[in-house]
Amino acid sequence: MTSKHIDLLDFSELPAPVYFRYADFDAHRYASAHRHPWGTLEYSAHGVLHMEIAGSRFMSPPQYAVWVPPQTEHSFYSHQPINYRAVCLAPPMCQDLPQQACTLAISDILKAILKDFASRDVKIPQHDADQRLAQVLVDQLQQAPVQECYLPYASSPGLFGILEALQAEPGDNRPLAEWAAQIHVSERTLARRFVGELGMSFGEWRQRLRFLAAIEALDSHRSVQEIAFDMGYSTGSAFIAMFQRQAQCTPEQYRRSHLEARKV
Repeated sequence: MTSKHIDLLDFSELPAPVYFRYADFDAHRYASAHRHPWGTLEYSAHGVLHMEIAGSRFMSPPQYAVWVPPQTEHSFYSHQPINYRAVCLAPPMCQDLPQQACTLAISDILKAILKDFASRDVKIPQHDADQRLAQVLVDQLQQAPVQECYLPYASSPGLFGILEALQAEPGDNRPLAEWAAQIHVSERTLARRFVGELGMSFGEWRQRLRFLAAIEALDSHRSVQEIAFDMGYSTGSAFIAMFQRQAQCTPEQYRRSHLEARKV
């Protein structure tokens, strides 16, 4: 399928200190590398956000958003349909937010405000009540727990090759020892590299990858059981338990809410 370019905001500066943007992007939509004077919180209410920011890859599920500081080059791609939300902040409002691109955990309050504004198509908060909600949203952003990246990538060739292979086949169940043998290091050495370079264990990284892949797979007509097997789980219940820990809902609940959101 041919990819289609997404129209970017054509402002030289924002029309208000806080500006909201909403869109439903189909699969295979992209925005080529660009930068702008304001900061942007990039969020997907449903689906996985894929971005490249200042040379680093970011993949973010609906529990997280990606913060892009002012004048930071970034691009975007949708592998599957997503419900896109963006909060654009004028430079003075970015001073208390991270100065480097990162992933922010999104609170239920922040999600609720974004959902409410999107349902009413509020781009610029004008009424007093909406301006207060926008201020709450900014306050929530300033307090949001920071992660460098939900699914970080490695720069060292050996580890990078393993991550690329797993991303191509998330259901690959080979243990860490086999991957270590493939790049001619000990299992203990590879375990240390995962923690040192990625900030998490091999098992945690692979589970996050499978969660992201499952979100995208749920946009298909495949059964939950089929997706579970594709993700390397021997039983549907083990897969459902993993998904529920990550998303606070079952795969079927997520699928229904995604379909309902796309009808709105």
